Amino acid sequence: MEGRATHDADDRPGNAPLVGRREALDALGHALDATEGGTFAFLALVGEPGAGKTRLLGELTDAGAARSLPVLSGRAAEFEQEMPFGAVVDALDDHLEDHRTGLSPQALRLLGTVFPALADFGESGPATAPAGSNGSADPRVARYQLHRTVRHLLEELAGPAGLVLILDDLHWADEATVELLDHLVRHPPKARVLVAVGYRPAQASPRLAALVDAAGPHSVHVAVDPLTMSEVEEFLGPDVSASRCEALYKASGGNPFYLEALARMDRGGEPAVVADDAEGVSWDMGVAKLTEVPSAVRTALQVELSALPPEALTLAHAAAVAADEFEPGLAAVAAEMDEAEALAALDVLTARDVVRPAAVGRFRFRHPLVRHVAYASTAAGWRLAAHDRVAAHLAGLGAPAAIRAHHVVRSARFGDASAARTLVEAAGVVAAQAPATAAYWLEAALDLMPDDPAPDQNGAAPADGSPTRVELMLELAHVQAVSGRASEGRLTARNLLNLLPTDDTIRRARAVQLCAVMERQLGRVHEARALVLDELRGISDRQAPAAVLLRIRLVFDRIQRIDIRGSQAVLDTIPESAPGWGPGLKAAIASMRPMTAYGAGKISEAIAYAEAGDRLFSAASDNDFTDCLDCMVWLGFCEIFLGRYEAALRHLERCVSIARSTGQTYILGYFLAGYSRALLLQGRLAEAAAAADEAAAVGRELRSREVVAYG
Repeated sequence: MEGRATHDADDRPGNAPLVGRREALDALGHALDATEGGTFAFLALVGEPGAGKTRLLGELTDAGAARSLPVLSGRAAEFEQEMPFGAVVDALDDHLEDHRTGLSPQALRLLGTVFPALADFGESGPATAPAGSNGSADPRVARYQLHRTVRHLLEELAGPAGLVLILDDLHWADEATVELLDHLVRHPPKARVLVAVGYRPAQASPRLAALVDAAGPHSVHVAVDPLTMSEVEEFLGPDVSASRCEALYKASGGNPFYLEALARMDRGGEPAVVADDAEGVSWDMGVAKLTEVPSAVRTALQVELSALPPEALTLAHAAAVAADEFEPGLAAVAAEMDEAEALAALDVLTARDVVRPAAVGRFRFRHPLVRHVAYASTAAGWRLAAHDRVAAHLAGLGAPAAIRAHHVVRSARFGDASAARTLVEAAGVVAAQAPATAAYWLEAALDLMPDDPAPDQNGAAPADGSPTRVELMLELAHVQAVSGRASEGRLTARNLLNLLPTDDTIRRARAVQLCAVMERQLGRVHEARALVLDELRGISDRQAPAAVLLRIRLVFDRIQRIDIRGSQAVLDTIPESAPGWGPGLKAAIASMRPMTAYGAGKISEAIAYAEAGDRLFSAASDNDFTDCLDCMVWLGFCEIFLGRYEAALRHLERCVSIARSTGQTYILGYFLAGYSRALLLQGRLAEAAAAADEAAAVGRELRSREVVAYG
């Protein structure tokens, strides 16, 4: 078939001409007008696979360049969905070298934890806070701090000229990317910035789909619909008969990518339509079913790939395994080819428009669906071995664990301790910025590990340098709590309790505490209380630190329910000190006494208790509050009620700092809410609004209505 869809364009080989789309192009123009006018804009192109979102974003790139607006583009990738901030890094990383001087040292350190181009800054600088439980290089980097810094980075990149940031295929984006975009639309950069995204509605997360509404008047929503019959005729050109146009229209449903794939197959001498059925057109070529594309198009892409010479087909399979944007050398490793063979095969792939040049020295498949078919059509065993070869090659190059983890998780075998250590290391690196990714890698590590060995005669498990299953489960529960996966986290914590022996009171208390916090975030207050009571029944020494940690959980919950008499009844059974208690535990108990006294109307007694709590809190170090920091919120709130604003600010500000430095961001929102209230009562309105906004952001990240309500 010699229709227009098969003609090579001079500037974009393999792309069919743009037809129709007048309303979409007008919307793109309006968004650019707003950006040129000095305001932030958010543009969402939404459509099914192959509908033309990427092509329209290409038109946006050209239109932005015509207006002298700098354009940076990136995209998420189907087989790298766990990579933190993947689309944003793809768009910005290559352009950060020239903008270092405009960023503060602190901003460079924050950004260095995400962007490889600034990694030397992320690893530099003295550590001023203790390491968090997740073991990341800088646990102070909470997500909302990073979001603010990226917003300032966009302002720096925009400068006076403005900026168009394009992020495509966001239905595959990791949660960290969507959280960042949520922050940007709620707190727009103070610069001429247009953020344009493309995604498939059926695969989009609810939070991604809600971005347009969150952006409010700054947003533009463009539905990328199928082509009409008349547009298909224009797309195919005058040399295609009316009957063939109609057959291809029915087979493709008006989808431009599907239409082009069928046109390519038809040109190659294969039948474009095999048989009509109730759904339109069916194809039967004996290929594996790929749910991303209709069977007709799937077959067309399979035929296109199968027509490649053997070496080129092998390299296509290897490139699909290697990376979304791949280097020829890495694809050669996956394919077990030498460099000369790989480059010769690459020449064939580019000549056939299977892959196209991307950044300097790198290539991409012409469309994600082509990569999808290439990857899925590989034999399972070959694919596993290819990922293994790439992982080993990257390890030999000294690549960070977070880069290797993508291939390790797809190739490791059960019992592979080295692979498990790589995944745990990668989880530790990204836990503060992308806890959902950390949880994914920790779960994968757990799947590789056998049950923990029985302890030896001294009570210690044999050590080979790897963490134990229970240690990983405790860390997994923590990152699930931080990432807003409270439902999964509570199940992890409860499963951990089933594994821990009854005499392991310290770790059991920690697991119960995490589980109780998540139950409360889910609105399951009664379940949280029952869990604590059940655990307490198994501890004979009521004054043991583990038991007291659980008992003050009961006090916490009763104060929260304004059950002053109930909370006082529990506090009356707890002394001020006992053997084995650390400074943090003593301060936590003392911090709860002022609130119960205040609630009972005993103001002078509440003041005395607050002063005692102040002394104990000041004497304890930050590291003393690993398990009981959230109890300190009641000291701050009571001091607010008592009019002791300076003391409340001092205590709550320190609690915020400790929560950040020790990775306890799942309780951070409570402190920020109290801090905001104290600032408000002192008339510091701008600071109060900023703290309240931060508290609400933490609540949204946790998906906790309770934390949002506090904020």
